[in-house]
Order: sequence, then structure tokens, then C-alpha cells
Amino acid sequence: MKPASAPVTAARDHPDWLVDVLEAIESGKPVRKDLPSGGRLHIDRSLPFLCVHISSGGSAPVAREITQANASYLLAPDGPTAELIVAAVGALLERRFGAFMVLDMGELASDALLTDQAPFLPPFTIEVTAEKARPLRAAVRAFVAAIEAIQVKFRTPRVEVHSWPEDGRTAAGALDIPFPLMRVRFAPVYCQQTSGKIYPELRERLIATIFDAGLHAFAAFANSTESLTAPTHRALGRKAFVDAVVRTDRCIDEVASTFDFLLAVTPINAEAAWNEFAASGFERAPRFLYRPLTLQVEAAKRKLFSIPFEHLEDPVLYQLYREKQQELDLQLSILSARETAKFIEFGRALYGPVEAGLLRAASSVLAHCGTAEARAAASPIHDRADCYFVERRAHEMIAEYARRCSDFEAHVEVRDDLPSGLLVSGRRLLIARSTLMPVDRVEAILSHEIGVHLLTYFNGSAQGLRLFRSGLAGYEGMQEGLAVFAEFLVGGMTGERLRLIAARVIACAAMLGGAALPESYRLLVAEHGLPEADAFNVVLRVYRGGGLVKDAIYLRGLLHLLDHLADGGALEPFWMGKIAAAHFGVMQELSARGLLGGPAVRPMFLDHPQAPTRLERARSGMSPLDLLDN
Repeated sequence: MKPASAPVTAARDHPDWLVDVLEAIESGKPVRKDLPSGGRLHIDRSLPFLCVHISSGGSAPVAREITQANASYLLAPDGPTAELIVAAVGALLERRFGAFMVLDMGELASDALLTDQAPFLPPFTIEVTAEKARPLRAAVRAFVAAIEAIQVKFRTPRVEVHSWPEDGRTAAGALDIPFPLMRVRFAPVYCQQTSGKIYPELRERLIATIFDAGLHAFAAFANSTESLTAPTHRALGRKAFVDAVVRTDRCIDEVASTFDFLLAVTPINAEAAWNEFAASGFERAPRFLYRPLTLQVEAAKRKLFSIPFEHLEDPVLYQLYREKQQELDLQLSILSARETAKFIEFGRALYGPVEAGLLRAASSVLAHCGTAEARAAASPIHDRADCYFVERRAHEMIAEYARRCSDFEAHVEVRDDLPSGLLVSGRRLLIARSTLMPVDRVEAILSHEIGVHLLTYFNGSAQGLRLFRSGLAGYEGMQEGLAVFAEFLVGGMTGERLRLIAARVIACAAMLGGAALPESYRLLVAEHGLPEADAFNVVLRVYRGGGLVKDAIYLRGLLHLLDHLADGGALEPFWMGKIAAAHFGVMQELSARGLLGGPAVRPMFLDHPQAPTRLERARSGMSPLDLLDN
């Protein structure tokens, strides 16, 4: 990159607002200027390129969205306005970087190959026009390669590459600017030709595809001209959230914060339910009691679907918030169906079925962790930790995290309205008063709850968007897999614990297969040798609310994590917030763009003396049963 140019001097033909824009760019400030005649100039940081879209009256809406997804873009009402701004901004940035290109984005007048009554879906046209100069040739090749590499669905793009006519670009209606110009025009395949109705999924795919191809073109141009070095083309995307993203984030969080899903479906009478079940000779399912809902589901859904998404200007964030909206909708539907037959099906839609491979893995764990160990685990152990011991140790661990990160302000509550065990809700660690566990399991369970669930809540909070603390859609499976793996890293994984995790899968499969609670209970006790108290704890969790398949995600998430590590995957992005395995690439991209920072605090269990060795073993390939070899 070349040194910054000399201070901007006002040209006689530059309006005052444009002089102000140039001075802001010169001083390294971001620019977001609504133009006097309509349109906008947005530059979140200086880059050797600008994406331009010229339109008025809302025509070519998808080309407009693709353009404003970029970190540096211009929406202009007409050609002369665009030429004035591009000439001024481009001259400044060309002096700074040594090169500067413009990508003119627009739409063709019609989709000539398709009518609403067409019996098949032929390819659609994308026209690319550019000079034959080497830097633009590289940009065009990168753009075309990115388009052709996409996974085809609905319509296949057919790219036509043209050169500007010999008598000049302006003869072809191009912008009259002194910089390399690449023009892209695509057929409006996102809508029906005659009716004008929109295909929403096709529209979103089109925006994401062409935007990504544009970034490839910019990266190739920058590399060819040596004007800028970027680790990946995605690093050339936005490095700042627009206000609309923050507003959407707050609105989504307000809906998510109106209910605690797990507490709402967790029975408050676990001990009484066990006594009732035992009194029936384990023949009749006990009655579970729940907290009354503190929200009106219909009102929450109305608020959820009134949140606007059209001004986010970032396809990646748009997709993340749409996914979260759908997940919250399902969670609200589950709550509205609590203690009804629909509860199971909504839960299946949210958490998925029990796959055959997952069921085989669970059966293998139960078969190889024999019943002799289970009986030994059920025998009295004098060295037990009660809820107060766990509470004291939790306060100590939280204090150490707070010493390392001042924003780690977690709270611990001992409660009577929970089944035995621990639960994280937001920034709170909830401990059931009936909790009793071996002392040597305390470190492992606190590494699970505090070292993963609470840590990712606070690290997600530090990212600036609340979405990363409440969790991206589908995050729970990987989150629980990480938490179980944390137990292994500190040497706290036991056969009893692994059997419980596997038993949850078996019970979920039985429940989805139509088995009643007493049947699943007898299956766990008689066929798999679980102690009676453990078996009841499993079926209570699985049959709560009317039947919740959530507990299958612990083993599924662990399997996904072990595969991720064996494939050479890193753990670091998972500490940045609550994310799913499917979002690993998204987190890397947002991090490369500078939108996300590294974890505010790393898990303390990674500092365990044996953690590095155990982690390396996992990278070489492990099965769940291998976790028992501590």
C-alpha cells in the first residue's frame, strides 16, 4: 500500500458535502452520507474499490441490495452524480493504494429465457463487461469462477463475458470515469415476469452468490495490482455494523429475553414425581408440574415477526437473524403446546430426530460400559459433595474468571424448584438443593456449566451483538458437545456419566417411537442396567413438557466435535460466543472482517495439566468410549 496522499483541497466544482466526504476519507473516518439528490455513499474504511449502483424509483432492488452489502458502495440516482462522486473519491483512493476499480452492479431488463408458464428452469444470464487489462482480467476470472462454483438450485447461472467496444466505454452506456470499470448485469430471476411476485429463497441466494463473487473480483484485482493484501476475500467485507443491525439485534434479544425456554419446560416437582412413580410400582407416569408461563405466546410471535430485516445491508448477518427468528418461533410454538400431543412434534422440528448412527453410538456406549460399573456407581459413596459444596466451588471458579475478565459477572443460586443437578440461565448458574455428587465430579461439572455455558455467554456479550450471547440458531448441540468434552479435558469423565448421556439418546428414541414414560424407564433399568434414580432422572428430562427430544443433542454434539477435531478443526472460534458447528465458517469470516474480536477470556479447563495431551489425542481421532481412558 502506498503512503497516504496530501490533504484534500476543495475543487471549484465539488459541492461542500463532497469536500467534507473527501476530508473524512483522508483522515481515516468512516463515511455514510445520504446524497442531496437521493442515494447514499457508504465507506466503512478506505479500500481500492467501490461498488456502484445507479437507479431511481426502486428499480433493480436486488442489484441495490448486493451493492449496499459491500463495505464501500455508492447508490446514485443518475450517471452524472455517480461520475462526480466516483471521480473524486477514486482519485483520492487511487493515490493512496496505487490502483482503484469500480464494479457497476445492475439488472437486465427481463429474464428473456423464462416465462411464468415455462415447463422447466433453463439457465439465466449474467453479463460481465470489462477491459482486457491484466488487473481486470484477473477480477473477471475470479468473479466467473466464484459464480460457477456455487451449488446449483432453482436456476443455473450462465455467465457471458464481453469487452468494451473499441470506440470507448461510453459508447456502451458505461460510466465516464478514469478508472478500471467492471460492469455486471444479471437477469431478474427472483421474480415472476408477468405477475411480479417474488421468489424469496431465490432472491436471497442470488444476493449472497453475486455479492460473494464481487468480493472475489475485488480480491483478485487487489492482488493483481498489489494495492492491498487480504487473508481471504471475505476480509474485504464490512468491518462495522450499521445502526439497522444493532436495532434488529436488540429487537430479537428482547423477544428471546421474555422467556427462559429450559426453565419453562423443566418440572418443579421432581422429588414428588419420583415418590408418586415409585408408589405406583413404576407402572404409571407421574404428573409433572411446571412454572406458569410469564408471556403471551401470540403477542411474542407478533413482535418477533414485526422485526424488520430489509436494512441490514449484510447477507451473512441477514441469514443469521432469519435463522434465529425461525428458532425462536419454534421455541414459542413448543411452549404453547406444553403438555399436549403437539409438543413432541415441535420438539422434533427444533432438535431433529434420533438418527440411526447416533442410536448405534449410544447403544455401543451402554454395551461397553457394563452394568457392573453401573451397580458400583449406585452403591453409597461417602465422599459426596452437596449443593453447598458445589456452590462454594462455583463461587471460587467464577471469581477466578472475573479476575481474568472484569465483565464476567455471573450469579449463583441454590433453588428448590429444580431436579437434582445444575443449569445455566443467562448469566445465572442454578443449583438444585437436592444436588449430590462425587467430589471428584465437581470440577468436571463446573467446567461444563461455567467453563462453557457461562463463558460463551460473556464472551458473546463482548462481541457487540447480543445474538452471540443468546446463541446462533442451532447452537445447543455443539455447545453441549463442547461442555461434555470439557469434562474429559479435566479428567472428570466417568463411565457413569457417559452412560447417562447415552441413555438419554435411547430414551429419546423410545419416546419418539411411541413408548410411554414407564416403558422407557423399564428399558433403561432392565435392559441397560441404569440405577433406578438415574433412569428416572433421564426419563424426567426426556418426557418433560410432553416429550422433549433435546437430550439427544449431548451425544450428537460430542460426536460432531470429535469429528471436527479429527478433521483438524480449531476450538478457538467456539469460545467467541454460542455458535453451531454449521456457523464455524461464518465466525471465521466475521472475525476476518474485523466484526468480531477474539474471546474475552479462554476456558480455564484448557490450563489443566493434562488438557493439552488429551486434546492432541482427540485430534488424532477418538470415539466417545475413548474419553474414559483418562
